Amino acid sequence: MDRRNKGIGRRSVLLAAGASIALTAMAQPTQAGTITRKVSAGPEEPGKRADLAEQAIVQRHLRPFLGQPRMRLGTLVWPASLLDQSFVRWCYWWQAHLLDCAVDAAYRARTPERIDRVVALARGIRTRNLTGWTNQYYDDMAWLVLALERTERLLGVRFSDAVGDLRAALIDGWNPVVGAVPWRSGDDFYNTPAIGPTGIAMARLGELSRARQLADFLHTRLRDTDSGLILDGVHEPGGRMDRTVHTYSQGVTIGLETELAVRTGESSHHSRVAALVAATEDRLTDAGVIAAAAGDDSGLFMGILARYLAEAALALNHTTAANIVHASARAAWDHRAEVDGLPLFGPDWTRAVTVPEHPGTFSPLTHSSAASPANLSRDLSVQLSGWMLLEADYQLTAAGR
Repeated sequence: MDRRNKGIGRRSVLLAAGASIALTAMAQPTQAGTITRKVSAGPEEPGKRADLAEQAIVQRHLRPFLGQPRMRLGTLVWPASLLDQSFVRWCYWWQAHLLDCAVDAAYRARTPERIDRVVALARGIRTRNLTGWTNQYYDDMAWLVLALERTERLLGVRFSDAVGDLRAALIDGWNPVVGAVPWRSGDDFYNTPAIGPTGIAMARLGELSRARQLADFLHTRLRDTDSGLILDGVHEPGGRMDRTVHTYSQGVTIGLETELAVRTGESSHHSRVAALVAATEDRLTDAGVIAAAAGDDSGLFMGILARYLAEAALALNHTTAANIVHASARAAWDHRAEVDGLPLFGPDWTRAVTVPEHPGTFSPLTHSSAASPANLSRDLSVQLSGWMLLEADYQLTAAGR
C-alpha cells in the first residue's frame, strides 16, 4: 500500500543529495514539542477549527524545496529529520492532497499568504517530480489534476498547461477494450483508487462520456452486491478480483456519481449515490464516524471519503452524507491531542490520541500501523485527513447543511 519510496532514481538521489547539503547548513531537525491531551472544546466554529488544522500542518510539515521559499513541499513525517526535509523520499499523491487542502483553505478565507502557499506547493511538486507534471501512476495524476483544476476554478490561479498535460496523460492511459484506466502504465490492475478520481476529473473537464464509462465500470464490475460497497479492483484480462474494501474507494465513487448526477440529471446516478452512502454508513462507520485507518497511505482514506461525502451533501442535499461528516469532525476534534496549542490527529477518530509518556522527544512518535494500539501518528497522511475533514465540515456548516 505505501508508495512513499517509489520513483527514486539516480537523478532524484543526486538532486535530493544537493538539497540535503543545503538543508544541513541552514536547518535543524524539527522537534516534537509538548504533546498534551486537551479536554476543553477549543473553538466551536468549524472555520476556526479548520484554520488550526491548517496551521498545524504548515508549521510542522511545510518546508522550502532546494532552499527556495517559492517552492514548498510537505515532509512525509513529523518530526522530520534532515533527510526527510531533503525530500529524497517522494510521495506524489500525498503532495497532491496537501495542495488540495491548501486550496480548501484559500477558498475558505482567501489571503495573499494562502495563495502564495498554493503556488509554492504546485511549483514544488512540478520541480521535485522531475518528469514534469506526469508520472506512471494514473491515480497519482488524477489526484493532482483534481487539485490543479480546483486551483484554477476556485482561485483563478493557473499553471500553464498543467491541467492539459495531466488530462492528456489520463486519456492516453485509457484501455478501450476494458473501458477504464489501469492503476499504472502497463499494468493489468484496474482499481477504484485510479478509476474513481480519474472519472471525477473527466467529468469536471468535460469528458462526460468517459466519466460515465468509468462510473458504470465501478458499478457493474467492482460493486459487491451483498454489501453494496465498492471493491478494490480487478485484473484484466482474466477477471481476478481484489475484494478489499477501503473507505476511500467509496468516497471517490460517491464523488464520481455525484458529478454525473449534477451534470446529467439522470436519476440512476442519484440512486447510486444514495445506495452507496447508505452502505457506507452501515458498514464503514462507528456510531456515524468514518472507520479508522492504519497510517501510511491509508491515513488519507478517511479524509478522502469525508471530502466526497461533503460534495454529495452540498450538490445533492444528501442528509446522511452530511451527518457522517459532522459526526466524524466532532469525534476527530474531541479526541485530538495538542502540540503547542495546535491539533494532532490520530488514524482512529473514535479514540483519544495517545499522549507519549515522555513528551517533547523524537522517539515516542511512531509511524502508525494496524498492529499498533497507539492512536498516534507521525504521518502527514493522517494529519491531512484531519485537515480535509475539518474543511469539509466547515463547507457544510457554511452552506447550512
